[in-house]
Amino acid sequence: MSFTRVLIANRGEIARRIQRGCRKLGLENVAVFSDADRDAPFVAEADHAVCIGGAAPSDSYLNVEAILEAARATGACAVHPGYGFLSENAGFAAAVEAAGLVFIGPEPDAIARMGSKIEAKAAAEAAGVPVLPGYRGEDQSDARLLQEAEALGTPFLVKASAGGGGRGMRLVSDPGDAPEAIASARAEAQSAFDDPAVFLERYAPRARHVEVQVLGDTHGTVLHLGDRDCSLQRNHQKLIEEAPAADLPEAVRDRMRAAAVRLAQAIGYRSAGTVEYLYDPGRGEYYFLEMNTRLQVEHPVTEAITGIDLVEWQLRIARGEPLALTQGDVQFDGHAIEIRIAAENPAENFRPETGEISLWAPPAGVRLDTGVEAGSVVSHHYDSMIAKLIVHAPDRAGAIRRAVVAMDAFAVGGVGLNLAYQRALLTHPDFEAFRHHTSGLPEMFPGGWTEPSADPRDMALAAMALHLHLAPAGASPWESLGSWRLTAPAGWPGATSYWETTKDDPIRVNGSGSVLTAVQLDGQTIAVESAALGSVLINWIPNCRCL
Repeated sequence: MSFTRVLIANRGEIARRIQRGCRKLGLENVAVFSDADRDAPFVAEADHAVCIGGAAPSDSYLNVEAILEAARATGACAVHPGYGFLSENAGFAAAVEAAGLVFIGPEPDAIARMGSKIEAKAAAEAAGVPVLPGYRGEDQSDARLLQEAEALGTPFLVKASAGGGGRGMRLVSDPGDAPEAIASARAEAQSAFDDPAVFLERYAPRARHVEVQVLGDTHGTVLHLGDRDCSLQRNHQKLIEEAPAADLPEAVRDRMRAAAVRLAQAIGYRSAGTVEYLYDPGRGEYYFLEMNTRLQVEHPVTEAITGIDLVEWQLRIARGEPLALTQGDVQFDGHAIEIRIAAENPAENFRPETGEISLWAPPAGVRLDTGVEAGSVVSHHYDSMIAKLIVHAPDRAGAIRRAVVAMDAFAVGGVGLNLAYQRALLTHPDFEAFRHHTSGLPEMFPGGWTEPSADPRDMALAAMALHLHLAPAGASPWESLGSWRLTAPAGWPGATSYWETTKDDPIRVNGSGSVLTAVQLDGQTIAVESAALGSVLINWIPNCRCL
């Protein structure tokens, strides 16, 4: 099981995260990339890199044979799947092992067993882990499903046995809607996962999503590394995660952790994995949801409160090393929060943003796992999440404050991000008071979320900052913008227009060097006698001519 070179079958921020883990252990890494990712940071930072196909995931990151051929060509003896793509594909794990390579993750049988939600819930029941009442039988006929739906009563969920991410899931509140919900869930499950099997389970309104991180070696040892809360979700996709889960009774927390270890032991689990639960605060009960047989997107918050490097231990376990710690050695320190940063516009129904990042200046003093930098191109071919901001503080309130400060200091240009929306979630009274739940966004923003309007002065200063950023020091717009006119409008020689994306009229900035004047959308003029860019922030002194 020894290896010195690891192929990373993934891209973006998780590829860079695994590269850091490899370097920590003195292992070489191999990046595989698509045509669209040729100039991505994870490719430039790799020890070896191989193009495996076109931009479409099916041509590259889901192309099993191309990935195995890249491993053979580069002499990689192990494959790390990261998360997403092929990470929970039992067939891929089996193909890696059949090729004589080490799969850095659990055994294919464990992936397959937990990949079927029906089988996973049966395994959980056998291990004494509570599950929601429902029907998970082999008889998939309409008559049997409708019979079981009537016995279960509303509200209930129809859920695809395979896959995840909310696909193949339907909520039934009226018994008359059951036939259509079952049919549409089946069709979506077949299309998304090539498996039409569904099951039924009682719907738990206002539930929270709590999960337990487990770590198992090849010598039979399984530990838990604490819990996380991932209840802020949109369409079953997590937005913000925190560790430990807040406002959770300690007795319930202990039972959740013990149950996760029992389930992992029962299936002979190795590597990092996550047992996910629905927690019903009204009943004070928890129920098994699923087990993710891979590294989670939110793993950094667990690393922050435990000091344990999960990627390092994935690599060590894959080499056959025993866990060098006991459950008593796992200590928890403070509170951590992770914010998923996505290139999307929440004010326009979360429309994806694409294009080149012209400015990338993340805050200092916090952890940022990112797949981009200035000059990177955000493509429509892949998931819109481009980074994760992770903060750690002695308590939850401190972590929230630190996250807000960090987001306010984040400067980015060229591509819009969801930072304002995530900030609104973090500072919402429901989040602070633990009233949030997995379906709570409509309650938090009853009329939908509206992006806050920028202060007019701030907009003018932003236009000035962009003006200085685009013009070399000491250069006038005449010298720097590449086009000219014989006479400028309204007596503003060298004036340059900057448009806010949601406005039809521009902000006009006049001047060069440090003396600038901006005419705003409402006609107000703001004049600055000394403006300079310090890093990416504008330092300015007004000359008291705000007209």
